[in-house]
Amino acid sequence: MNPWAVDAGCPRTCAVRPATRVGPAEEALRYAAVARELGRSLLLGERLAGDAAPRVQARRVLRALGVDLEAALAPLSVPGTDTGTLIVANHISWLDVVALLAVEPVSFVAKKEIGRWPVVGTLARRMGTQFIDREGGRRELPLMVGELAKTLASGRSVLVFPQATTWCSVGSGRFRRAAFQAAVDAGVPVRPVTVAYRQGGAASTAAAFLADEGFGGSLRRVALARGLTVRVSAHAPLHGHDRKMLAAQAWAAVCAGDDAVAEAAGEHGRVALS
Repeated sequence: MNPWAVDAGCPRTCAVRPATRVGPAEEALRYAAVARELGRSLLLGERLAGDAAPRVQARRVLRALGVDLEAALAPLSVPGTDTGTLIVANHISWLDVVALLAVEPVSFVAKKEIGRWPVVGTLARRMGTQFIDREGGRRELPLMVGELAKTLASGRSVLVFPQATTWCSVGSGRFRRAAFQAAVDAGVPVRPVTVAYRQGGAASTAAAFLADEGFGGSLRRVALARGLTVRVSAHAPLHGHDRKMLAAQAWAAVCAGDDAVAEAAGEHGRVALS
């Protein structure tokens, strides 16, 4: 059995056009602004691996797309430790990565296909993304867990999407256990995080990036959306020596909803994207 042969995720039909949309002129301006910010990110070169640049650029991209960010001001990493934190989040969209980087610049684990994407792959490599081959099966899995444990033990926090695929809403799918073994081996805390999208006060699937849909279709729905908000809710850290239990506890925390705020993380607020 291939450990990366996970649930198929939602069909592309679950992603619907935003309820309220901007006009053609505003849409064009948003595309131009995103292109400008991606170009700016490329020009930063190796500086994109720093502590401040990824956060600044991620917030610029959200602003360019007209997306508001709601999150606590505290970082996602658990304070007061000499190690990193394994940050685990539900996965809805490529925009998840941008929103999470806007809260705290951390390393990511991503499927190797992302590394081949134009522009995005280059930026991901510069930020220290660890790419995995889901087709590698049992041969690849121990290597990924070992490298992830080393990174965490060195003091760097890493964000993983343990669902390994995207779903249209919070609470769909499940967390796979492999990444949690790295937290056990490194002796680091696990921080569950919920990522949720809303428009006009209601849950929205406009940002979802599902199944075999092309990137352009998902980007267009986001660029069209008026008043789209992404909310990042960090929950209380978890500690343990059993990956099965950690995965179950983290999934329960994420599914509890985006109203639960992390222990010692403060209250949610709209983050200034200027």
